[in-house]
Amino acid sequence: MRKIRDSAAAPMACLVMFLLVSQIPISSKSALYATTTSILSKGKYKNEKVIGRQPAAKQINCDRSHVQYDICTINGRTVLDPTTTTFFLVEPTQAIVEKVRPYPRKWEASVMGRIKEVSLISGPPSPSCHVHHTAPALAFSAGGYTGNVFHDFNDGFIPLFITVKTIFPDGNFVLVVQNCRRWWESKYKELIHRLSKHPMVNLDEANATHCFPYAHVGLISHGFVTINATLMPSLLNLTHFRGFLDSAYARNHPSPSPSPSTTRPRLVVVTRSGSGGRCILNQDDVNDAAREVGFDVTLFHPTPTVSLREAYTVINSSHAMIGVHGAALTHLLFLRPGSVFMQVVPLGLAWVAEACFGHPARELGVQYMEYKIGKEESSLADKYGNGDAMVNDPTGVRGKGWPTEIMKVYLKEQNIKLDLVRFRRHLEEAYDKAYTFMQKEG
Repeated sequence: MRKIRDSAAAPMACLVMFLLVSQIPISSKSALYATTTSILSKGKYKNEKVIGRQPAAKQINCDRSHVQYDICTINGRTVLDPTTTTFFLVEPTQAIVEKVRPYPRKWEASVMGRIKEVSLISGPPSPSCHVHHTAPALAFSAGGYTGNVFHDFNDGFIPLFITVKTIFPDGNFVLVVQNCRRWWESKYKELIHRLSKHPMVNLDEANATHCFPYAHVGLISHGFVTINATLMPSLLNLTHFRGFLDSAYARNHPSPSPSPSTTRPRLVVVTRSGSGGRCILNQDDVNDAAREVGFDVTLFHPTPTVSLREAYTVINSSHAMIGVHGAALTHLLFLRPGSVFMQVVPLGLAWVAEACFGHPARELGVQYMEYKIGKEESSLADKYGNGDAMVNDPTGVRGKGWPTEIMKVYLKEQNIKLDLVRFRRHLEEAYDKAYTFMQKEG
């Protein structure tokens, strides 16, 4: 049995986001998914797609019509002063000041308060330029929930992919990143280099001014781990994002594949431990059961020590993946289409399990399975009793909101002891699917 470790954290904010967005009026939801691109048919930048619904003549445009994000454009030569996080228009014709927090969780005030504003100014004289760029800038924040692998992709690289493919499909732009911690730059260097042809500007470490022919500030998001093909050039979707991951971790940066088993499908078991909750208390018995039905088992335990390329190599070469709902399941993005993904769903988390991982898995062409635990398999039954509403009626307890104290019960206080007889039937079904996939795809 092999083990591999990588980083993840509990997806609390995912739960809050799903609940709030699900209560947004239909008219607002329509705005969330409305097309955001317009093309300047005249002028110096006629081939540039500009986000926003403002008149094209304005030198600074901001589109603030969306639930999840704001995005602004400065349409002309601009100088970035990193010490004030400000883009100055070099040749202003009108006085305009706009401010934007370039992180796509606009609806969540608590996290947006930690995102530093970027200013776009037309009017006062711009500072002199020290570093000249021939390509435009795309500025965003890698702050917020960055560090949780779910949010790294959901709020980071998927919106970044959408924005780049919408505005800069040729890759001719300069990334300007706020809250750019060195671990983030190192961990995601393959993805960063695949997106842009140019070196990145770390806004937190830069002191010199930078000038660009124009700039976009902010990222476009289509929702939970998804890409709405109807809003994308050439109908790009989540499978194209997975192809982008392939290009970063497989084709241009090959790694040795794990030793293949000639007769046994390879199963990655995503494990949890510690005080984060949702641990499988009889994990060893589950691993033994998986081996008994015919799987070659690899344990994948989330800690910050292993590169994404190594995680990609293990998961992409597998035939199936199983794990309890949590941020580490974001690695399903590395599964090959046709492989098997089984999500173990704790009490009270069925709705968010579907939103965060079930729906994306099906979008990716993965064979998705769910194992919804019974109340007797949850440690909450021992703590509260089988007759308590926390165990019998999680939906009623949650009500129309998602109070922090209730959220913590289902996420942090709940562990799982799987019914091995019932779970084995699911393992057998997963094995049959994975074996068929292995015979077809290798």
